[in-house]
Amino acid sequence: MPPPADIVKVAIEWPGAFPKLMEIDQVSNADSTNFYITEKNRNNIKNGSILRLTTSAAQMAQQLHERIQSSSMDMKLDALKDLANSSRDITFAQEFINLDGISLLTQMVESGTERYQKLQKIMKPCFGDLLSFTLTAFVELMDHGIVSWDTFSVAFIKKIASYVCKSAMDTAVLQRSLAILESMVLNSQDLYQKVAQEITIGQLIPHLQGTDQDIQTYTIAVINALFLKAPEEKRQFDEDNVNILDCPLTVSCNVLHLSKILFLVFQNVIRSNKPINDEMAHQLYVLQVLTFNLLEDRMMTKMDPQDQAQRDIIFELRRIAFDVECESNNSGSFEKRKSMYTRDYKKLGFINHVNPAVDFTQIPPGMLALDNMLYFARHHQDAYIRIVLENSSREDKHECPFGRSSIELTKMLCEILKVGELPSENCHDFHPMFFTHDRSFEEFFCICIQLLNKTWKEMRATSEDFNKVMQVVKEQITRALTIKPNSLDQFKSRLQNLSYTEILKLRQSERMNQEDFQSRPILELREKIQPEIMELIKQQRLNRLCEGTCFRKISSRRRQDKFWYCRLSPNHKVLHYGDLEESPQGEVPHDSLQDKLPVADIKAVVTGKDCPHMKEKGALKQNKELLELAFSVLYESDEYLNFIAPDKHEYCVWTDGLNALLGKEMTSEFTRSDMDTLLNMEMKLRLLDLENIQIPEVPPPIPKEPSNYDFVYDCN
Repeated sequence: MPPPADIVKVAIEWPGAFPKLMEIDQVSNADSTNFYITEKNRNNIKNGSILRLTTSAAQMAQQLHERIQSSSMDMKLDALKDLANSSRDITFAQEFINLDGISLLTQMVESGTERYQKLQKIMKPCFGDLLSFTLTAFVELMDHGIVSWDTFSVAFIKKIASYVCKSAMDTAVLQRSLAILESMVLNSQDLYQKVAQEITIGQLIPHLQGTDQDIQTYTIAVINALFLKAPEEKRQFDEDNVNILDCPLTVSCNVLHLSKILFLVFQNVIRSNKPINDEMAHQLYVLQVLTFNLLEDRMMTKMDPQDQAQRDIIFELRRIAFDVECESNNSGSFEKRKSMYTRDYKKLGFINHVNPAVDFTQIPPGMLALDNMLYFARHHQDAYIRIVLENSSREDKHECPFGRSSIELTKMLCEILKVGELPSENCHDFHPMFFTHDRSFEEFFCICIQLLNKTWKEMRATSEDFNKVMQVVKEQITRALTIKPNSLDQFKSRLQNLSYTEILKLRQSERMNQEDFQSRPILELREKIQPEIMELIKQQRLNRLCEGTCFRKISSRRRQDKFWYCRLSPNHKVLHYGDLEESPQGEVPHDSLQDKLPVADIKAVVTGKDCPHMKEKGALKQNKELLELAFSVLYESDEYLNFIAPDKHEYCVWTDGLNALLGKEMTSEFTRSDMDTLLNMEMKLRLLDLENIQIPEVPPPIPKEPSNYDFVYDCN
């Protein structure tokens, strides 16, 4: 008779004795991974596990609660170290919090440091460890989401902020302090105001200028959090009369001055010799997105045709272009002046020659387009005048309308950079060149408007070709951005190599690679081959599931380095999964994954908003990309296994593989792409005239280098 399903064989490790194999039907002790076994997680126990009998969570919490209040520094230090380790477990955390442990820790931070201030000079290492373990325990306890962040006093906030503002502070203490400030800001609007008033940009700059990348990452994370939580009305700022370094972050983190922080980050982080890790890359991406989102207000603001101050900007564009001063009301008749303005506005390329202010009532790009035009006219005056005069001297049908082009180009750049969208939780796609200039978007526009004029001439375009030119320019810009230039000059150089002729060559090459023959015999051959290719794709997806993938656990508090792994068994009958302490370097063996899910028990696979973990987080702001990476496996009646894929590729691989296991169609965009690529390749191989041609089994040898290179010359 087989043993009951709820009975497992485990080895119990008694204090001072060897582990002994026993059968148990209830476990309430801690194993070697230091988490308590409860009714909720007892199913994680697997055959052969070694469990360790230890003090119950309630007793352990009571003992540590008493020990951390000891008058002995050594006992206090040991107790705080144990507390920092134990607080990772939610069972212990709940018991310690029930004893009002969070309040005790905050009191120790508020007053304890003063109590031991005299000892700091003679016991500095001990003092640093004491505070470090205290803050670590606090962070771990709060990470469980049991206690609200709104309960903390101003004194506690000031104390944590003081650790960040000190010039010389223990690295571990500084790191925990920055993490606490970030969490306070992200989880409470009230705490955002209090934290932001305590810190200035000048106090954070030394941490950016240091060499510890973890400290730099946490510092940027705090800036991002403060900026993300800032109300809209805080985003206006008098940049001429106030020094950014002395401003509280309620002001300086929410204005265009943030671009100055980008330059500091570029100098001290991006240009450093250390490779940028994933978390830093994500924070840099978030900083870039939030900086560009400052443009959203101008992008969505319509111009008021009756606003004289706004109309004066258009007058300024006319003055710079044609070197004329605004005539007084008495100079000439009204009709004469109106005719002169209309002529000049037509040369400037506005759609509405009589009242060009109407052109800026379209949103997006709204007033942002006018801002870009004025920046170009003032800071690149020669190029601006050349473009305007050059086009005004052409025939009407061949002129490149500067005004209309600038408006459409600004709209295009906002789409490319996704201005106004929330940052993604899983993206690391930052562009170093946008960190090199305090007006990077405006400079980006200036480069692209000159590119547009150059491409217009290369295409010999007319007014009817306007949309075609814009499509080519968009392709040139996106292709240049893919190489992630380190500077705006590198971006400009890349665009020089992407002329209209080069774009045509690239398009032709891609078209030939994707050529689809339409004759009937070819279509019949494709139809015959397609099932074979689909089976090949299916096997590839299942093989990838057998290799497995590491998934990141996303917390509502902040990004967490907590992982779990899932893989399919070689016989395709069971999904093995389990938590990991850190991201694995390779495949994780099946026997190290605690949980199993038979494929036969899977009822369905759901994606996006239909996933339970997306519905549960409905109160949080979920951006589009996170929803696009979410999927869940439904089994039994109401049980779910929830996933958030690390990227779009893994999402497609797993949803395809799971659908294949269920006998359903694989419908992802990657499947369609793989089908097209493999099918076209197979078609070309089968259509090759290979009769009487012997195909070698090994590649041909590489020829020797020539004796000289005199035949090489520079075509340019």
